[in-house]
Amino acid sequence: MSMNVGEASSGGMMATINTTPLVDVMLVLLIIFLITIPVITKTVPLTLPKAVNIPTQTKPENITIAVDKEGNIYWNDRRVANRNELLGLVEAAAIKKPQPEIHIRGDKDARYEDIGRVMYAVQRGSILKVGFLTEPDHGVRGYR
Repeated sequence: MSMNVGEASSGGMMATINTTPLVDVMLVLLIIFLITIPVITKTVPLTLPKAVNIPTQTKPENITIAVDKEGNIYWNDRRVANRNELLGLVEAAAIKKPQPEIHIRGDKDARYEDIGRVMYAVQRGSILKVGFLTEPDHGVRGYR
């Protein structure tokens, strides 16, 4: 609230708002935020590992299970008749020393249910190392 100091003839109060203190407070708050934000965003200095896409080296003891779009299952390029035969093959592979890795290759048009059944058979057969084989993106997501 402000007052006129001067003529006595104008006996009323001035109806304008003095915004100078408001601007001063806002500038002080802006300076405080600019000073404290870099302090808040500091993190612990770490050297993060670099991700490298290394091609899979297929060892002779690795087993590849393929599932085509019709749901047919192949054990190292040999067709498996049913899930019970697949489970028997997985259990026989699980007792080998060292235990082989299972690589699952699924057709892009294969049903998730068919891949899930293969994963379930591998889990029931007690195989510890399971991986999925894919093809790299050729220019789709920036990879060349």
